Amino acid sequence: MTEPLFCVENLRVSYPGSNDWAVDDVSFALNRGEKLGLIGESGCGKSTIGRAAMRLLSPTSRLAGKIKYKGESVFDFNPTQLRQFRGEVVALVFQDPMTRLDPLMTIGEHCIETLRAHQPQLSRSQAKNKAIETLEKVKIPVNRWGQYPHEFSGGMRQRVAIALALLLNPKAIVADEPTTSLDVTVASEILQELTRLCDEHEMALLLISHDLAMVGEYCDRIAVMYRGKIVETGSIKSIFHDPQHEYTQSLLKAALHLHGEETEGLLGTRDQKQTPLLKVKALKQHYTLEGNLLEQWFSKEKKVIKAVDEIDFELFPGEILGLVGESGCGKSTLSRTILQLIRPTSGIVEFQGEDLTQLSSEQMRQKRRHIQMVFQDPHACLNPLMTIGESIADPLFIHQLATASEAKVRVEKMLKRVGLTPVEDYYYRYPSDLSGGQQQRVAIARALITQPQLIICDEPVSMLDASVQSQVLELMLELKQEFNLTYLFITHDLWVARFLCDRIAVMNAGKIVEIGETEQIFTNPQHPYTQKLLGAAPMLFQ
Repeated sequence: MTEPLFCVENLRVSYPGSNDWAVDDVSFALNRGEKLGLIGESGCGKSTIGRAAMRLLSPTSRLAGKIKYKGESVFDFNPTQLRQFRGEVVALVFQDPMTRLDPLMTIGEHCIETLRAHQPQLSRSQAKNKAIETLEKVKIPVNRWGQYPHEFSGGMRQRVAIALALLLNPKAIVADEPTTSLDVTVASEILQELTRLCDEHEMALLLISHDLAMVGEYCDRIAVMYRGKIVETGSIKSIFHDPQHEYTQSLLKAALHLHGEETEGLLGTRDQKQTPLLKVKALKQHYTLEGNLLEQWFSKEKKVIKAVDEIDFELFPGEILGLVGESGCGKSTLSRTILQLIRPTSGIVEFQGEDLTQLSSEQMRQKRRHIQMVFQDPHACLNPLMTIGESIADPLFIHQLATASEAKVRVEKMLKRVGLTPVEDYYYRYPSDLSGGQQQRVAIARALITQPQLIICDEPVSMLDASVQSQVLELMLELKQEFNLTYLFITHDLWVARFLCDRIAVMNAGKIVEIGETEQIFTNPQHPYTQKLLGAAPMLFQ
């Protein structure tokens, strides 16, 4: 029998200051060319396994068991062996691409540094040619070679991180939620490329994800984690059609709930009022690329990026409008322009009949009590030096809505509403103490605490597993009814959009190419791009 490429034996991991095992007696093998999906809720230990495999955990973490490559323990590698192991043997794609990207380096320099660190014999031009070829595989054009990470959308940054992992043609890739921030078309293309490389080069893939449909489509086997343990493992077909463990059964039930076509009883009837709460007219957000001094001197016309281009739509009170489209299409830029976090090039944004583009900074600051945002990355609104309780209470103090004692009561209530219980356990913790999914729930609580009328949600559940996604989405629906909220819901997950939204607007290259009732978009899409999006979306059962 062929020896496994990678073998985890009775692995236990405990973080500093904790007496509990984050990973508890986990064993599995990964063979050459095999694609194994590791599924489980946020905080269950999935990412810890990936970091343990690369020896990226804190030196003060407690470790037991073994991780073997070709029969040798990774924990016994010396610094030279470990450096070679990372990248050339196993490459890790992080959930958050900014953990891999230096904000002071261009994308091109990232690639060249990675290649020449492991292959010093390459000339700079050879390294650049190889890097450009790899970047093209993940749909990053060569004209973005000299740009910095902050000039890329979240999804585009993740494509760069995946390209960096592929540069050295590793024998295995540990991909930790690699497509969380990507739209379905790009995610499909990247996963097809990853799985093609697995087949062609016998490269193994450990795909850590909360997306059951994606794992089902691209993996051979699945391992289900719950509270630090692997509770069930087997082929995709056996797990999907005959799950044995009750947690696996609950995951599948929640995923099917989100993928189901019927949402009656969840959404209710949209409030068709004549006066929209939000009205966007001819909105533009254009950026001029200055280039270097020579380009500015010789170029007759300046290059313009039309991030948002002539956008028109209306959003009615009590409605949920979904905004879907690929990463880099302008969705997040549109949301920030509506909030006046960035001022538009031109156009009108009316909220309750008032044009926000004409308000002063102070007037807009006061208006934001009524318009809140849930960002894609919870770190965008959570101060690492503030406790969870302080972070959620902060908007109440900014808008002078509560005393300290009143704020504490409201924060405790909100923590319960978003499922962070026991409250006393979370109130005094810091963001770094929480998993990614838990951090996002804190961000949602922070946005809801001022009881706004409009909430702009930028991928608010993209980091959560199916069961928690379902819980949070239903919580948002409950809060919508209770406080008469209106949502502009930005997502690349078409099934989440179908589950939650009354109408859907499809965005591509800065424009809304199609808008209509949710079922109309799904059952009778008119625009070729909408058809392409729907065709790329993974299904639980093919």
